[in-house]
Amino acid sequence: FLSPLVAAANLVLHQTVERIHVGKKYGDIPRGIFVVRGENVVLLGEIDLEKESDTPLQQVSIEEILEEQRVEQQAKQESEKLKMQALKERGLSVPRADTLDEY
Repeated sequence: FLSPLVAAANLVLHQTVERIHVGKKYGDIPRGIFVVRGENVVLLGEIDLEKESDTPLQQVSIEEILEEQRVEQQAKQESEKLKMQALKERGLSVPRADTLDEY
């Protein structure tokens, strides 16, 4: 029997990379050293480099993927505004996520 304190080990990762996906494009941003508390780890796995090279995604520069991400987020915000406006016009209201109480 292992106690939860023994089962949760912290991770120290080096040469970490944040991968951002937008549509069929991706960009890797080098992040360096990360320390992750064991209680925050849900899944850990190894990347199969052979399968990764078969992916249909196109690698782009950091600047391009960040711009693509910004455009995608802006489009989502506009879509949400239109949905909220349509609901309001129909007499319905949905509380915004930032106004909900945390449990």
